[in-house]
Amino acid sequence: MTEPTGPALAAIHHVALTVTDLDTSVAWYERVLGFERAAEVPHYQARSAGHGVMLLHPDSDLPVVLHHHDANAKEPFSESRTGMDHVGLAVPTRGQLDEWRERFAEMGVTQSPIVDLEEYEVSVLVFRDPDDIQLELVAPIR
Repeated sequence: MTEPTGPALAAIHHVALTVTDLDTSVAWYERVLGFERAAEVPHYQARSAGHGVMLLHPDSDLPVVLHHHDANAKEPFSESRTGMDHVGLAVPTRGQLDEWRERFAEMGVTQSPIVDLEEYEVSVLVFRDPDDIQLELVAPIR
């Protein structure tokens, strides 16, 4: 392991996503993933008129903040543009990943088949939110 080159980083504090319709996205993250509304988040930067909603999942320490920006042109998400590619969320077991796949199918959520990546010892389920933002659930293969 290499020595740190600067001050320490402890963990990811939160994930923030810009969405085109805040109410639709908040409802989707609550209904599909089980997040709960925790707080309204004002934009503190003068160049960014709008606001956000912080969501928390009862089983996780990771806050997800969904943002509405007044200047949003409502262009579709694309992981091929500069910026975010996707968000990966950990699932404890491969069996629970199967349960998520079934849940998504029942709810009509766009998803891929589960892929077992033997070289990384994980299984991955890719799915999309209402803005087509790519999300992944990742579980240990065994």
